[in-house]
Amino acid sequence: MVASILDYLEWSAEQYSDSEAYEDGNEIVTFREMRERAERIGTAFLRKGISHGTVLVYMKKSAAMVSAFFGITACGCSYCPVDTQMPEERLRMVFHILKPSAIVVAEALGEKIKSFEAVAPVFVYEELVQEMKDAKLLKGARRGIDTDPLYILFTSGSTGVPKGVAIPHRAAMDYVEWFTGKFGLQKGDALGNQAELYFDLSVQDVYAPVICGCKTVFLSPSLFSTPDGLMSALLEKNITAISWVPSALCLVANLDGMACHVPECLRLVTFCGEVMPCKQLNYWRSRLPHTDFVNLYGPTEATVACTYYPIVREFSDEEALPIGVPCENTKILVLNEKDEPVKGDEIGELCVLGSSLALGYYGSPEKTKEVFVQNPCNPDFPERIYRTGDLVYYGEDQNLMYVSRKDFQIKHLGYRIELGEIETAAGVQEGMKECACIYDEEKKRILLYYTGEQWDSRELKTALSKRLPQYMIPNRVCYLEEMPHNRNGKVDRKQLKDRLKERSVVRK
Repeated sequence: MVASILDYLEWSAEQYSDSEAYEDGNEIVTFREMRERAERIGTAFLRKGISHGTVLVYMKKSAAMVSAFFGITACGCSYCPVDTQMPEERLRMVFHILKPSAIVVAEALGEKIKSFEAVAPVFVYEELVQEMKDAKLLKGARRGIDTDPLYILFTSGSTGVPKGVAIPHRAAMDYVEWFTGKFGLQKGDALGNQAELYFDLSVQDVYAPVICGCKTVFLSPSLFSTPDGLMSALLEKNITAISWVPSALCLVANLDGMACHVPECLRLVTFCGEVMPCKQLNYWRSRLPHTDFVNLYGPTEATVACTYYPIVREFSDEEALPIGVPCENTKILVLNEKDEPVKGDEIGELCVLGSSLALGYYGSPEKTKEVFVQNPCNPDFPERIYRTGDLVYYGEDQNLMYVSRKDFQIKHLGYRIELGEIETAAGVQEGMKECACIYDEEKKRILLYYTGEQWDSRELKTALSKRLPQYMIPNRVCYLEEMPHNRNGKVDRKQLKDRLKERSVVRK
């Protein structure tokens, strides 16, 4: 029985031994070398008396960071990767919630974390690996079980306090087993990683190699600002599968990144984390007609994705993609305001149950109880569901259709409006690259931000009026030279709201 992710590491080290498992700009690590590193790091921690709790990982995306994950797991702890660009105030919030047993830091970043030595012992990754060069994992090390937390990922909290989502081994293994099996990943495949390792979309990039023998290549973040170079890199590294946020795919489409290099080596493209506009998807599909494209949907609390939709037909630029059907070992409930299953095409809140669910929010039982609740449709025995806060409905073919976040639904001029519907209508306009809507609560107005070709605001509003009722037309249209993105590659709506407060946007 596979009880923890370490069982897969040990299996793959025997099965694939000297095959390449992880590659970054500095090194290539084999399966055997990854196991050896994990043993060294795990032994080092055990000898220092660290065998429980959570270890914070302060490193840049790399094969070395993955070996830190495995090593921390080997000593009986869970790990928590954080953004090395995170503001110090937010980092202190994370420390306050996490109360880590230790910190692992890359040597080059040691000075940045030095002030936290009073909170938890700090260990330099390179020293840990070198110190135990010939070590084997100490006998008697606590073996994890599948309900133990594997990792903690911090997401934004609506109150401004970050939430630490605790994911158990079983949830991560179930998801990656499904992902690799469903899409036929195997030895010889190469995953091209885009997501930072503190973002849950990276989970399959981290663990797919030890589950199926494929390889993960950590693409340099700088490549994602040069689409032509990015496509060239996919060809050079013979990348066969990618799982990126839609913003990264849209960047390639908007700048015609395949004008010179078409990565025909790609056989699988999955995307998750945001709504994927069909206009940009059609750019990719037209240039890679033999590639499989799959829309994944899911919150961090449900381990990367809980539904999927293979793109099996043509979609016009104006259409919305379904988010599909549940992944294996997952069930979906769509509940109305009375906590009853919706009927027909009624809109309701998407709720998830199954082995993919997080354990809850680390150190916050109150927040956990708010969204991890008893299934209201099951009065007979305890059964947890996670309330996503996402609004969906069933389409004609019984595929789920995403509407918006509950908090993206606004009331304006007496009407309930989905900001995502306005974004979809704006996104198909000629010359439009990216767009995002926010609502100014103070002045009760809808603002549309966009990049691409600059429109006359009256002409753009007239064009939108052909697709939207008058009450949904944005009150103000704001042109931006560049759309702000967060470190995960998603549109940074908080920055847009901050721009509104500072009145520093260029308006047209």
